[in-house]
Amino acid sequence: MMVDNKKGFQIFANVLMTFLAICALAPFILLIMSSITDEQALIMNGYSFWPSKFSLYSYRYLLTKSSAVARGYVISAVVTVIGTVCHLLLTTLYAYPLSRHELPGRNVFAFYLFFTMLFSGGLVPAYLMWTQTFHIRNTIFALLIPGLMMNGFNVIMMRTYFTSNIPDAIVEAARVDGANEFTILFGIVMPMAMPIVATISLLVGLAYWNDWMNGLYYLNDNSMYSIQVLLMKIQRNLDQLRQQAQSGGNVQIADMPSTSIRMALTVMGILPIMIIYPFLQKYFVKGIAIGAVKG
Repeated sequence: MMVDNKKGFQIFANVLMTFLAICALAPFILLIMSSITDEQALIMNGYSFWPSKFSLYSYRYLLTKSSAVARGYVISAVVTVIGTVCHLLLTTLYAYPLSRHELPGRNVFAFYLFFTMLFSGGLVPAYLMWTQTFHIRNTIFALLIPGLMMNGFNVIMMRTYFTSNIPDAIVEAARVDGANEFTILFGIVMPMAMPIVATISLLVGLAYWNDWMNGLYYLNDNSMYSIQVLLMKIQRNLDQLRQQAQSGGNVQIADMPSTSIRMALTVMGILPIMIIYPFLQKYFVKGIAIGAVKG
């Protein structure tokens, strides 16, 4: 009877997870299908998992801006990689000392971290500071630093992981053998903390890849646009063209597809993340569970 109950529960769990997986995939499938659907078919029939009339006009339109799109992808990739590495380095160098109980003034540093999570100077002071003091406007640092280079929640997650999963005996044994703190951190602790490293890398990488606010605030040089900023600008330009054409009676431009192009823009923005995410998923789940629940 126990075996039958266990088998029945396993079947139920498999069916339930399959259903949830389909529910998670369905919006992405609908998004992709909408991007290759004719605009008039979308207006007449609405969204469908199988287009009544296929059209690649949206992608052909975006390919007319292929050089700008390619440059945007390169900038986004460079910013994401550099930003994620720098974020991990800063987070690790803050979280590891906080995880050591012998750190002098540990509570002061912890309070400083919590304080920055609760209070902010606001957008206008931040803009004035970054543009007038640090002069990051129209530079790559405008996409790297503001709001993304350090995150208090990630520091807490990593500190909790170090405290809960790195035995003090290993650290003490390394010290007895003559290892300094940097050797202990990067030679012993970090290899044992790959789940939380992969988790934070994914979270931060997503934040950098999807960020367009910094580009909107600090960039007006087209050559510096990341892919998200570029796609946002293309969408705004299309909306303005349609509004001007409708008011001026230009039927050809007024009938230009907007919904399908918006879907194509979204597909182009999320496609790299959808490709990379499955490779990091197992670390992501384990890192979130251990780093955020224990402690």
